[in-house]
Amino acid sequence: MLTHLAVRNLAIVEEAAIDFGPGLTIITGETGAGKSVLLGALGLVLGERADRSAIREGAPEAWVEAVFALAPPACAAADALLAEAGLPPCEEGALLIRRSVSAAGSGRCLVNDTPATVQTLRRLGDRLVDIHGPYDHQSLLDPDFQRRVLDAYGHCAPPFDAYAEAWQAQRALEQRLAELQGDTADLAAEADRLQFIVDEIQAASLTDADGDDLIQQHAQAAHAEQILALGTSVANTLTEGEASAFERLAEAQAQLTELARLLPAAADWRAEVQSAAVQLQELGRTLNDRLSQIDADPDTLRQLEERMGLVQRLKRKYGPTVPAILAALASHQARLHDLATRSEQVERLNADLADATARVRERAAALTRARAQAAGRLARAITAELRDLGFLKAGFSVDLAATPPGPTGSDSVTFGFAPNPGEPMRPLKAIASSGEIARVMLAVKAVLAAHDSIPVLVFDEIDANIGGEVGRAVGQKLRHVAQGHQVIAITHLPQSAVYGHQHYVVTKAVVKGRTRTRIEALDEPGRIDELARMLGGKGLTPVVESHARELLASVR
Repeated sequence: MLTHLAVRNLAIVEEAAIDFGPGLTIITGETGAGKSVLLGALGLVLGERADRSAIREGAPEAWVEAVFALAPPACAAADALLAEAGLPPCEEGALLIRRSVSAAGSGRCLVNDTPATVQTLRRLGDRLVDIHGPYDHQSLLDPDFQRRVLDAYGHCAPPFDAYAEAWQAQRALEQRLAELQGDTADLAAEADRLQFIVDEIQAASLTDADGDDLIQQHAQAAHAEQILALGTSVANTLTEGEASAFERLAEAQAQLTELARLLPAAADWRAEVQSAAVQLQELGRTLNDRLSQIDADPDTLRQLEERMGLVQRLKRKYGPTVPAILAALASHQARLHDLATRSEQVERLNADLADATARVRERAAALTRARAQAAGRLARAITAELRDLGFLKAGFSVDLAATPPGPTGSDSVTFGFAPNPGEPMRPLKAIASSGEIARVMLAVKAVLAAHDSIPVLVFDEIDANIGGEVGRAVGQKLRHVAQGHQVIAITHLPQSAVYGHQHYVVTKAVVKGRTRTRIEALDEPGRIDELARMLGGKGLTPVVESHARELLASVR
């Protein structure tokens, strides 16, 4: 669950922090106080796009921090993602995400105090938090969303994955067949061109030695005389000449032997000089061996230059490196083989494609059966939830229609809704009331809650455009969903707010000419005052306060 959210210099929030608990957390406050800024902050740490205009006026940057305490399944999923991104794992289930947005245009993302990318935050967010805003219910009208809801409810992942694998295999065969069935004249010209390329590269007999080794050999041959002159001079200085360093060390050893008779410590010095002389001899031998490998023959240099010229021409034409040229050779050889065996391959591919098409039909039928079996159960489950939300006589349907096989199967999924008795079932997208669609979305969320592994659900004004007893029903439903998930809800309805396990109020005030937002956890007296404000506005009366007490008591 989300345990802590801290915000600094974001919109009108100068500095604020909330410690969240399990169950249902309610956040209320007057319009414009900054409630939605908190969700914007949460969106930032979950990878949403950063907007520099949201930085508080005069501040150099905005900063957000979120702390999650993850249960073992969610922690394992997060750790796998973090390992893939090269980030440290969660320690004892604790996940810390920080993000800053700078007015200068830069920003930072940190996961467990290690730099991360926005893409990583987004991938974490997809697994940890589902944010549902006041306009997100429009996604419920998307046929693809409706299909995903049905598949999630019906546990259709195994037949869906099997179908998707068969579909991709069929598409690959179709593409391969199209490549082989091009225009015959064009294919003949292509074969001639490919054969020329293959012959040219094969004639060069390229090896790995034609890479950096060739460049080094050429550089050595081009400077052979200078290398030999300098190397010989160094060898003479070290070991070869009469006045070489080795000869001088030999003299020093003899003198130290004589000195050791008079000064015993000189014996140790003689051993050190002897060791240095041995090392000097070894260095001299190494140097002479290497110099013996230097070829100063002008023919060698000419051959290397010709070889380098050939390799450079091939690099310009077929790839920047020798491995890239050899890869191009292999690719062109494979294509030539395709063209030479075109008829046989087309015949074989047609047979394979027929098998793949049959497999797609078979797996599409299995997926359709799984969806059909789940559709009725999903419709009944959502209908039951809708009745709890005030649609006592409403009808809800999940309809399948056959379509040509596509990436997601051979079905289209349509949610149907009849909010009032006597009205025909119509596609959900034909319903104009945003309040109705919002309640349908909450019903869908309630049904999916038992099937959803995302631990945190956030609802921003899900109860907009409704009130009265329906608001109470929404609050009850949010509390029910909170039995298996952490739920955070922003609301203006006191009938919904009374169902929270925790209640925070967001207020704003002008201090020294600047608007500042404050977030406060409410105890029971404070909660009664806030509910009374929500019921009666600024003019609180004993009747309104009594109503607030009754609302709170009714939940208990």
